[in-house]
Amino acid sequence: MSCIQKGVEMEEKEIRKYAELMKELELTGLEITVDNGKVRLERSIVQTVPERAVFVQPAGQTTQPEPENTDEISIKSPIVGVFYASPAENADAYVKVGDPVQKGQTLCIVEAMKLMNEITAEEEGVITKVCVPNGQVVEYGTELFRMKR
Repeated sequence: MSCIQKGVEMEEKEIRKYAELMKELELTGLEITVDNGKVRLERSIVQTVPERAVFVQPAGQTTQPEPENTDEISIKSPIVGVFYASPAENADAYVKVGDPVQKGQTLCIVEAMKLMNEITAEEEGVITKVCVPNGQVVEYGTELFRMKR
């Protein structure tokens, strides 16, 4: 955790409170205006790989791994930002579960640094799952949609 100060003093207790809020909301940065200055808190997120149970076969026995579902693909965020399912607050979502999509069709917007980045389908298919709620901050690689080919 780093704290960049611009002529502002902040108690350690307050910094810890904001740090805990950042962790809870999965934020990587937070800027706070205090009196006549600003304090910026930043943190790096360490992604851990969940533990997997491994089944060890007795000697002499073999099993085939289960085939992955190659008919379903995952559409992931190429950037860090805020996920928006529709072009405007009261507009219909670009896509919802069950919608067929064409290659190049806009699926959502990810806002990053005040820029609205359209995320488009790289191939044809049908949306089977919307993985992120509208307005949620997403990291690079966050699964946004699942689509059946």
